Amino acid sequence: MVVKGKVAAAVQVDYVAFKGRAERSRYIVDRFARFLKGKVLDVGCDEAVLRSLLPDVQYTGVDIGGDPDVRLDLEEIAAFPFADGQFDCVVCADVLEHLDNLHHVFGELVRVAGAHVLLSLPNNWANARRPVEKGKGRIGHYGLPARPPQDRHKWFFGLSEAIEFVKAQQAQHPISVAELRVTEKPRPWVVRMARRLRYGSQERYLNRYAHTLWVVYEKRPEG
Repeated sequence: MVVKGKVAAAVQVDYVAFKGRAERSRYIVDRFARFLKGKVLDVGCDEAVLRSLLPDVQYTGVDIGGDPDVRLDLEEIAAFPFADGQFDCVVCADVLEHLDNLHHVFGELVRVAGAHVLLSLPNNWANARRPVEKGKGRIGHYGLPARPPQDRHKWFFGLSEAIEFVKAQQAQHPISVAELRVTEKPRPWVVRMARRLRYGSQERYLNRYAHTLWVVYEKRPEG
């Protein structure tokens, strides 16, 4: 399905929900297999589920914990320990929102990519909607725990703002958007249609109900 609208133009929609990191990794392989070839860098790999799902690529996972091939603290590094264009595809799924230095790390993703960057960002508005409307509950990674949390989001944004961000990077880096996609939880079509009618524009609807934005960038030659 192609969604029309000022911000959401040419965005593809997949109806899928992820119960955990493993299911998200399987979606990445199923949906974006044509980009996952040669040398693949998985930034923020956690337990490196992609490693076993991509047996035919030269996989490298980096993270501060989990089961990476290279252990890195993304918030402390000045640069990735890799050469320019070293990897055919760089994957960074639901990672940047955890980093204070989001923009710097984004630049490093582009630098070490030779052909493609595959990126995902969460739609935080969708996660916040229900507890805010109900006046109770918690908003995932944005609460106030009694002890310092290990996993924390540093940025709060909706889908429209995430789309604006990923498109704006084309003017700052040698990349072009090759594919733009959102994922939304599966619902009966009558429920989806009723919600679309209620909220009018596709942009308002997706800001409420799409849970993840996915973008594939194609690396442009510099100069």
